[in-house]
Amino acid sequence: MARLSVNLNKIALLRNSRHTGVPDVVQFARVAIEAGVAGITVHPRPDQRHIRRDDVPALANLMQPKRPKLELNIEGYPDQWIFDIVKEVKPEQCTLVPDSPSAFTSEKGWDLDADQMRIVRAAIGVLRPLGSRVIVFVDPNSAIVEKVIESGADGIEIYTGTYAAAFRVGNYEAELAACIETAKRAKEKNLVVNIGHDLNLHNLPPLVSGIPLLDEASIGHELTTDALLRGFGPTIQTYSAALAAPAQT
Repeated sequence: MARLSVNLNKIALLRNSRHTGVPDVVQFARVAIEAGVAGITVHPRPDQRHIRRDDVPALANLMQPKRPKLELNIEGYPDQWIFDIVKEVKPEQCTLVPDSPSAFTSEKGWDLDADQMRIVRAAIGVLRPLGSRVIVFVDPNSAIVEKVIESGADGIEIYTGTYAAAFRVGNYEAELAACIETAKRAKEKNLVVNIGHDLNLHNLPPLVSGIPLLDEASIGHELTTDALLRGFGPTIQTYSAALAAPAQT
C-alpha cells in the first residue's frame, strides 16, 4: 500500500489571503492525522507565499507523538533556507526540487548534469546526517535513474504533471508508460519511488495499477479542491483508499 502524504500548501495559501489566521494549517494537519494520513508534506519558500517558516516547527510538534511512523516531508530547493528548517525539525524525508525559490510551482525535475550533481551531492551531505531520507524530484524518464544512484540519493519523486495534463485530454498512454518505466527501473535499483503533482481520484488508478511497489504519493492541490465538496477528512480517506487499491491483473 502506497502512503498518502498530504501537501498543506494550498491550505496555507488560503490562510495567507487574510490576516486572521484562518484556516489554521495545524488544525487541518490534525484533521488529516485523525483521518489516517501517513504523512504531511510542506514546501516552504523564502517568499512564504503559502507555508511560512514558523508553520514547520508547529506541524513537527503536532506530529511528534506519531513520528516516525507518521512522516514529515519537507520539499524545497537545496539552499541554506531549507537546510536551516531541516536542522530544526529533522523531517523523515526531504524532497529536493530544482526550481528556484521564486518559481510559480515545481514543474521540472533534476537533469543531474555536472552542476546539478554537485548541488544534490552537497545537499545529501548536509541532510542525511540529520536523519532525513533524501528524494530527488525527476521527470518521468528511466534514463535519469542511473544519475540518481550516482548522486547517492535514497529515491525519486516522479513528476506527474505531464501525465495529469495528458490524462485531462484523454491521451495519456505514453506519459503513463514513461512513469511506469521510470518507477520500474528505480525499483530494480532499490530506490524509493514516490509520485506527485496534479494527482487526483481519476488519474491515480492507472498509476497505482502500473506501479505496484509505489512508496508514496504527495497530493495537495487536487485533494484540497475535492475537499471543498467532500470535507477534508473524508477526502483524505478516499484518496488513501485509492492508493490502497489492488493492482489490476
